[in-house]
Amino acid sequence: MATQDADRKAAKASKAGTADTQLSQGGRSDDYRAGFACLVGRPNAGKSTLTNALVGQKVAITSSKPQTTRHTIRGVATTPTAQVILVDTPGLHKPRTLLGQRLNDLVRETLLEVDVIGFCLPADQRIGPGDTFIANELKELRSMRRRPVVAIATKADAVDRERLAEHLMAIDRLGEWDAIIPCSAVSGSQVEEVRDVLASFLPRSPQLYPDGVLTDEPEMVMIAELVREAALEGVRDELPHSLAVVVEEMVPREDRPEDSPLLDVRVNVFVERPSQKAIVIGRGGSRLREVGTNARKGIEALLGQKVYLDLHVKVAKDWQRDPKQLQRLGF
Repeated sequence: MATQDADRKAAKASKAGTADTQLSQGGRSDDYRAGFACLVGRPNAGKSTLTNALVGQKVAITSSKPQTTRHTIRGVATTPTAQVILVDTPGLHKPRTLLGQRLNDLVRETLLEVDVIGFCLPADQRIGPGDTFIANELKELRSMRRRPVVAIATKADAVDRERLAEHLMAIDRLGEWDAIIPCSAVSGSQVEEVRDVLASFLPRSPQLYPDGVLTDEPEMVMIAELVREAALEGVRDELPHSLAVVVEEMVPREDRPEDSPLLDVRVNVFVERPSQKAIVIGRGGSRLREVGTNARKGIEALLGQKVYLDLHVKVAKDWQRDPKQLQRLGF
């Protein structure tokens, strides 16, 4: 995994250019701040939803199912005073598979490389062992390498004011934080304030990405994530952990009018057992058609053109525990 320092240098060189170029493009002062912020929390703490709200557009998939995020997705939130590059991570959890261990390792590596950490603790859930586990990890990190940590009470819209106040006090007792702030990514309440608090801990720097850049994820990764998000909706609880998506090819359809191009996108959806394959496909293929319809809408919005989405469901037995298959599937 490339370090954030390497990313910062590459971004400066290839995308943002020199400070003089930045000032000529945006007229921004020497007080401008830019850097990397990582959102952490236990699974289903609202990290991906908050990432999308901070960026102002969907760059990370969301689901009611825990462990939705498998990759660190970068969203770029740019304002006249700062640029916050958001690194959304998988939820830290007690791993039961090789995949789970690799996801945890990915989070820990990321924490060592960012400028500020946002610890998401959902207001509609009591502080639990998972939160305590992460708080202890962050405490150890702070002792090793100083990193500001902002505690973010997510999903504030889901509780009343009294319950929110109790939650904020519980967060305060959980550890030492550089700031504590509630927000609701769904309603938009305090989202800008969260962004500004995170930005206040970033180093002074010119922009690392030009205006208009919202993510640096490759299109094929984004497409795979959109398909996986569609496939996660309305399925049994055990399926999300067993589902992986790989985009095999993206080819423009030949002999199409210039004003009406069509992109053929071939995607493989992998599960671990034949019974799971039947769940994804559904009776008579009805469920797979629904997945394709929903995913295609998101893909066309992402690419800005019409897409023919060709989905295939395949069995890769116990891929979460097989190092060779994990590598083949991109983990």
